[in-house]
Amino acid sequence: MPNDKKIPARSEVPEEFTWNLKDIYESDDAWFADYEEQKKLPGRLTAFAGRLGESAATLLAYLRLDDEIGLALSRLHGYASRKGDEDVGNGFYQDMRGKATSLWVAVSSAGAFATPEIMAIPEETLEKWYKEEKDLAVYRRSLYQIRRRRAHVLSPECEALLAASGEMADAPEEIASVFENADLKFPSVTDEKGESRELTNGTLVPLLESSDRVLRKNAFEAYYTRLGEFRNTVAATLNAQFKQLRFYAGARKYENTLAASLDRTEVPVEVYHNLIAAVHGNLDKMYRYVSLRKRMLGVDELHMYDVYTPIVPDSAETIPYEEAKKTVLSALSVLGEDYTAMLREGFENRWIDVYENVGKRGGAYSSMGRPHPYVLLNHHDNLDSQFTLAHEMGHALHSYLSCKNQPVSTSDYVIFVAEVASTCNEVLLMRRLLSETTDRRKRAYLINHFLDQFKGTIYRQTMFAEFELAMGQMAESGTTLTADVLSEKYLALNKLYFGPDMVSDDGIALEWARIPHFFYNYYVFQYATGFSAAVAIANRILREGAPAVADYKRFLSGGSSTDPISLLRIAGVDMSTPDPVNSALALFGELLDEMETLL
Repeated sequence: MPNDKKIPARSEVPEEFTWNLKDIYESDDAWFADYEEQKKLPGRLTAFAGRLGESAATLLAYLRLDDEIGLALSRLHGYASRKGDEDVGNGFYQDMRGKATSLWVAVSSAGAFATPEIMAIPEETLEKWYKEEKDLAVYRRSLYQIRRRRAHVLSPECEALLAASGEMADAPEEIASVFENADLKFPSVTDEKGESRELTNGTLVPLLESSDRVLRKNAFEAYYTRLGEFRNTVAATLNAQFKQLRFYAGARKYENTLAASLDRTEVPVEVYHNLIAAVHGNLDKMYRYVSLRKRMLGVDELHMYDVYTPIVPDSAETIPYEEAKKTVLSALSVLGEDYTAMLREGFENRWIDVYENVGKRGGAYSSMGRPHPYVLLNHHDNLDSQFTLAHEMGHALHSYLSCKNQPVSTSDYVIFVAEVASTCNEVLLMRRLLSETTDRRKRAYLINHFLDQFKGTIYRQTMFAEFELAMGQMAESGTTLTADVLSEKYLALNKLYFGPDMVSDDGIALEWARIPHFFYNYYVFQYATGFSAAVAIANRILREGAPAVADYKRFLSGGSSTDPISLLRIAGVDMSTPDPVNSALALFGELLDEMETLL
């Protein structure tokens, strides 16, 4: 399917480019039938209230029921969410998603007794039960995860109250998503020839990648002018987000919202601060990159609408989706035939929703692991979309392997390691493309893309992380997150990270209003740490071959069977130190050297 300028309606997209949700439910009617059946789940849970400490058999029965419930709710919510993301303005599927969310909250409320009861079981009793009931050992890790947070667990009554507030807590993100994807519309923009181009959340970055500077400037200014009309609404929504984070952190007796977020995944707070410090220590390389970009584009002033377009635009290629799949398969063959066989399965059996359509959620993601992962793309026939395909299929196969090799209770990997597999795929793809060309112009174009990955993933995401940290600190100090406060802080960070050769246009001060990840509870820093880890893993795979691949697959199959720092050590990376970040940025510097030589 070509990338036409006109965005098609969902009904106009050929079925072969859409995901097959019949692998979850045959129809909407089947979903509703199962939904009615699963409404019994809260009652099944409460039958265990007050009994978890009575015997090993009772505890095991409860944990098995918890697995069953997790699978059922994932299935219900997964189908409704995928359908809802096909057209976020479709009220029928938004209502379906709301029903699934409400059931999830009802189940959480009904099961709120479990954590305090599990906490109350004496350690010697639990060890005795592990010996009496061998199958209970499957849950040793998940039971440890509950009990290690003893200081942050409240009474059964308070836990039930917090669980019941879940829907309200999700409201800021849901409001922001519907606003951005369904209600926020942009005017068309013109290129240097005066031709009209459609501007949406999905087309903004592709337009900014254009070699047409008039189009880039018009798209940038039109986007942020329109977004600025709603700056106070978005700021109020973000303020609500951090209020709820502050409430939950305080209720659970955490020092601050950052500590509350990272404790869920056993990531030391120092990792977050180490990342920011390491990047600050390497800002000189970012300034070199900006200076190089300014020189190569031949402009008197480098503006924020100039940061996406390739430095070597003549080498930009049209890469059809089918060709992108073949290239990704070839690049990832270093991971073995078993890995590429799983990739082919995903490509050939409609795991992927490929192209943008009217109302479709923007961006890209991978979700679910059972019966298999689902990947959402908004694909354009270019190099960036080829890398997005490799990235999201890295997520997908990470989920697939974890679900395949781990019991239900430890099959979901934590957020901290979520970006490693995806970015490792990108690094392997880039290394393959670079190894296959000696053409100076094409090589320079590819290196520029690699440099942009460093810029966008380590520097940019760390800037986002520092901004998110500042939002949390302001909220905790009682400062209201108004549009003026947020814009002032964001503009200052943009100037710090891009340096003296970049004009930080007025519009960029509003970029915070278009970043959905600020509603994800300190998520973004993990793009930077994940990229750094991925560079180290990919280098080891290319250097050592089979032993490194075997270790990497053990990591991919690990789920949450141990803490994330230990999981990454299996793959040969120690993220408890700033070394991987510094090493990755050293490579960034080497690539800058080569780029300057090539050009």
